[in-house]
Amino acid sequence: MKKIVLVTGGQRSGKSEYAEQLAMRLSPNPVYMATSRIWDEEFRHRVEIHKQRRGPQWTNIEEEKWLSRHDVSGRTVLVDCVTLWATNFFFDLQNECLHSAKAAGEHVERTLAALKEEFEKFTSQDATFIFVTNEIGSGGVSDNEIQRKFTDVEGWMNQYVASKADEVVMMVCGIAVKIK
Repeated sequence: MKKIVLVTGGQRSGKSEYAEQLAMRLSPNPVYMATSRIWDEEFRHRVEIHKQRRGPQWTNIEEEKWLSRHDVSGRTVLVDCVTLWATNFFFDLQNECLHSAKAAGEHVERTLAALKEEFEKFTSQDATFIFVTNEIGSGGVSDNEIQRKFTDVEGWMNQYVASKADEVVMMVCGIAVKIK
């Protein structure tokens, strides 16, 4: 039976560790779907720390955008994270939109539509999905236009995933607070 759980919170709030523990309680052999691109050596080190925390019981899949091309039917799958997944769509579509003034104004809408479409394809499988995401809009309004646009995409995508989720958990200082 399909189930969707969203785990959200600020940076270093304990989201990933909580989601990993939840996945291990639900399955002896969960899937870890990593959505990040490796931008630099410091980030590569962060990814390695995440990998070391997981044991051999995990099936690890690195997928930057097209989650639905992976068959996870009947599995418990942890997607870490929506923020980085959205970043990949956002910047790839930004490059396309730079070449057209009309398209540049549609960048946020096109990104959000692509994310929602891929989310629906992926979660149409009969599986347990645990999505990790960041509450990046909890701070002030950025003076950077790109950051404001991405905050819009992320906030609206988080709302969309939460509306589809059976459970929503917010992590605060390492403490899980059930929202839904």
